[in-house]
Amino acid sequence: MREYSVPATFQIGEHDTVVDAVYTHEREDPHHVIFQRLVNGAWTDVTCAQVAAQIRLTALGLIAEGVQPGDRVAILSATRYEWPIVDFAILSVGAVTVPIYETSAPEQIRHVLDNSSAVLVVAETDAHAERVEQLRDQLPTVRKVLRIDGTGPAALDALAEAGAATDPAELQTRLAAVKSSDPATLIYTSGTTGLPKGCQLTHANLLSEIHGAKAAFPDLLTKGQRMLVFLPLAHVLSRAITVAAFTNKVALGFSSDIKNLVPMFGVFKPTLVVSVPRVFEKVYNTAEQNARNDGKGWIFDQAVATAIEYSQVLDQGGPSLLLKLKHGLFDKLVYGKLRAALGGDCRASISGGAPLGARLGHFYRGVGLTIYEGYGLTETSAAITVNQVGALKVGSVGKLLPGNSMRLADDGELLVKGGVVFNGYWHNEQATAEAIEDGWFHTGDLGAIDDDGFLTIVGRKKEIIVTAGGKNVAPAILEDRLRAHPLISQAMCVGDQQPFIAALITIDPEAFEGWKQRNGKDAAATVADLANDPDLVSEIDLAVKEADEAVSKAEAIRKFRILPVDFTEETGELTPTLKVKRKVVAEKFADDIAALYG
Repeated sequence: MREYSVPATFQIGEHDTVVDAVYTHEREDPHHVIFQRLVNGAWTDVTCAQVAAQIRLTALGLIAEGVQPGDRVAILSATRYEWPIVDFAILSVGAVTVPIYETSAPEQIRHVLDNSSAVLVVAETDAHAERVEQLRDQLPTVRKVLRIDGTGPAALDALAEAGAATDPAELQTRLAAVKSSDPATLIYTSGTTGLPKGCQLTHANLLSEIHGAKAAFPDLLTKGQRMLVFLPLAHVLSRAITVAAFTNKVALGFSSDIKNLVPMFGVFKPTLVVSVPRVFEKVYNTAEQNARNDGKGWIFDQAVATAIEYSQVLDQGGPSLLLKLKHGLFDKLVYGKLRAALGGDCRASISGGAPLGARLGHFYRGVGLTIYEGYGLTETSAAITVNQVGALKVGSVGKLLPGNSMRLADDGELLVKGGVVFNGYWHNEQATAEAIEDGWFHTGDLGAIDDDGFLTIVGRKKEIIVTAGGKNVAPAILEDRLRAHPLISQAMCVGDQQPFIAALITIDPEAFEGWKQRNGKDAAATVADLANDPDLVSEIDLAVKEADEAVSKAEAIRKFRILPVDFTEETGELTPTLKVKRKVVAEKFADDIAALYG
C-alpha cells in the first residue's frame, strides 16, 4: 500500500486555541487538582483555579513588559512547574513560545535567540541567565532576561508585580484576538547536523495533536489519571503530550531529576509514563544487571523469555495454560518489581523520539506495562502515527492520528500531510521548499505501510550506508538491537564505501561496575583499560552476533571496536533527545573507524 489516510473526527474553529483549556477548566472545574508542585520535597496540590490565576498574573506581566501579539518569548529552562505556567501565559497574550534546552551551549542559545528575534527570555538559573547576558551585545531584540531561580525576584513574582497595574480587560482582548491559524510555538530542531531550523507550529497544529492523542488514548488521557513529566519540555513530544494531558484534566507533576526518577515514581504514582526509548532500555538493563549481580541472572533470562512469548501469543490466540502458569510465577518473582519501579499504578506508557524495538516492546507488554510506540517529528507537532488502545502491533509505530495522510515515495521515503503537519520553517523559504512538495512533507525517514495501515520505520534516509559492494544498509535495525544489551550504552554502525559493515560501541558506565565485579576485574579499571580485554570483547561479540541475526549476511557487522568513553550530550556526541550525532562521532573517532578497515 503506497498511501493511507484517516479522516478527522473533530473540527477546529477559527478562534480555538491551545490556551482555551486553562480558562475553561477554571470555570467548569475550579477545584480539580491539575498540577502537583514539588515544595520542600513534598508534592503539593495546585487546582485549576490556582493555575489559571497564576497564568493570568504572568500574562498581565508580559503585557506590562511590552510583549506584543506575535512576539517571540524564549524559555531557557529544564522541566519544572514554572515552565507550563510561563508557556500558557505567553500563548494567552498572543505571543509565541520559543523553547531552548537548558543544556544548550552559548552558540546554540545565541543562534535561537537571534534567529527568532526573541524580545524576552525566561531563564531557569543565574547560570542560564548569565549565558544570555554575555551574548546581549549580539542580541539587539532581547530587552530583558528574567530568572525562575537565582538572585533577585523570581520570574513569576516579578511578572505578577509588573502586571499589577495592567487592566485585566487587556488580557481578555488579547485572548479573543488569537486565532487557531496563529503561530503558537517556534521549536528549533535539535538537528544531528548543521544549525537548527525554526519549526513554526500553529495553535491548529497543536490542537490537532491534542484531539488525535485523545482519540488514541481515551482512557489514559482523562480525569483521574496521573502523569509525571520528566522529559525536556523543550522537546516537542514532552510539550505536546503535556498540553494534551492538561486539556484532558490529567494531574501533572514536573521534574528534571532523572537520576531519582524511581523513588519519585514511588511517591507520585503515575498511571501513564511518557518517555524516549533510552529510559525504557535503562530500566530493563538495570533490572538485568541487578539480577546478575545477585546471582539470579538465569531467573531473569527465563522471565524475559516468558514475557516476550506471552506478549507474542496475545496476537495469536492467547497463551496456553502452561504459559499462564509460568507467567504467573515470574509475575511474583520479577514483573511485579518492575511495575513497582514505576510507582505501582502505571499500566501503560507512550514512547517516541527514537525506535524502541520489537523485543523491548514485547517484553514490557508481557510484564504488564504496554508501551504504545509512535512516530513523529517536530514538524508534525510530535506524533502523526501511534499504536493505540485496541490497535496495537508491536514493532510498528502504529496508525495515523485522525486528520492526517501518509504515502511512500518511490525510494521508500515517508511523506506526510494533515492537521499536525507544519507549514514551514521560520524565515527559511529554501529549507521549506526542499521539505514540502505539493503539500507533502518529506520526513527523511524510510518506511513501510502494511495492509492494516500500520507504519514501520526502516531507517533514516540520510543514514543509509552504501557499502563498496553497493549494498544499502539501514543501521537503525542493528543499533537498536545492540543497545538492548545491558552492557552497551551506544552503538553506531559505519561502512559507507567500505567492504563491510562495522560498529563503534560504548559501554554503559553503571553496568560496567557490576560486570567487573562478576568477572573478577580490577575495580579501578576503566573502559579504556579493558577495551581489549578478552572477556569484555567476548561478551560484546555475542551481542553483535545476536544483532546480526536480524539482517542478511551482507548487512551484518563484521568487526567492532569498543571505545574508551561513552557518548554524552555534554561531550557533543548526543542531541538533547539522546540521538547520536553521526557526523560528530565520525569526526571524533575517525582513527578508530580507520583501524576497523586497516
